[in-house]
Amino acid sequence: MWVQALGIGLVILAGGFWGFASGATLLGVGTAMVYPTLLAAIGDVAHPSWRASAVGVYRLWRDLGYAFGAILAGVTADAFGLPVAMWFVAALTFGSGVVVAHRMRETPRPWPVHQMRRAE
Repeated sequence: MWVQALGIGLVILAGGFWGFASGATLLGVGTAMVYPTLLAAIGDVAHPSWRASAVGVYRLWRDLGYAFGAILAGVTADAFGLPVAMWFVAALTFGSGVVVAHRMRETPRPWPVHQMRRAE
């Protein structure tokens, strides 16, 4: 999420094509890191019998965030201008990364013995 926030900030500050392209690249790389990681986190903690429901609930909230985020960004842009709305989105994205860093914990599992043997 922090890489995404950095990308958004770079897009805002960009004065030309290469700055914008660099920010967009960071935004894409950050998104590519976030999507599979959050789904894997759900897979780690959800029992197989309710994993599909857990993923569905996650996707519902994620998609609602897109819808409400677009409305909130539009209202903010109308009230304060586009740069302020973009900085607001960058701040929310960064804040989301802070929340994840403090709240989420790794859920390591010991490997089964048969998977720990060296390949022969």
